[in-house]
Amino acid sequence: MNYPKEEIAGVVLAGGRATRMGGQDKGLIEINGKPMASYIVEALRPQTASVMINANRNMERYREICACAVVEDSVGEFAGPLAGMASALRLSGTEYVLTAPCDSPLVSPSLGPRLYEALEKEDAELAVAHDGHRMQPVFALLNRGLLDSMLAYLNSGESKIDRWYAKHRTALGDFSDSRSMFLNVNTPEERAHLEVQLAQGRDR
Repeated sequence: MNYPKEEIAGVVLAGGRATRMGGQDKGLIEINGKPMASYIVEALRPQTASVMINANRNMERYREICACAVVEDSVGEFAGPLAGMASALRLSGTEYVLTAPCDSPLVSPSLGPRLYEALEKEDAELAVAHDGHRMQPVFALLNRGLLDSMLAYLNSGESKIDRWYAKHRTALGDFSDSRSMFLNVNTPEERAHLEVQLAQGRDR
């Protein structure tokens, strides 16, 4: 497989309200002394031509810690991950964007290649990670040709990502052997659990 890294922009999705964490900006919560978003940026850089962060607050802070472009939602107000994906597709200048959430620091180094393989194999418009039990919709590879459809959907007042995916040819990338990638932080206990895994040098 010829993985077109130069045609893929990585996007860290950090544009949510994080209501389950008391409104804290989750991408800036530190795990072992580093903001979570920085782990995702580091994981996406080797897989992509460039990396950006989608954020709707603390944008200067994100620029400082990640040394990359920061883009806010262009549709709605805290309209969910689909709005962040749309902003990234609009600004990336690449054929694809590869997305991951800001609160899952164990991103696999094979995320992009495996999603691209699934997309090509199934002649799909987008590919989404699957953990063996369910789809993980914010771990995705999206073609820029989807932007008009995405904007029309968002401008109609819709924001449910699964419902928009159902309108398009969607391939599933099998990550049942990398389920730790989907661990995220919504509670202090989950934060402590991830700190242990990262301190142990868990293979990402």
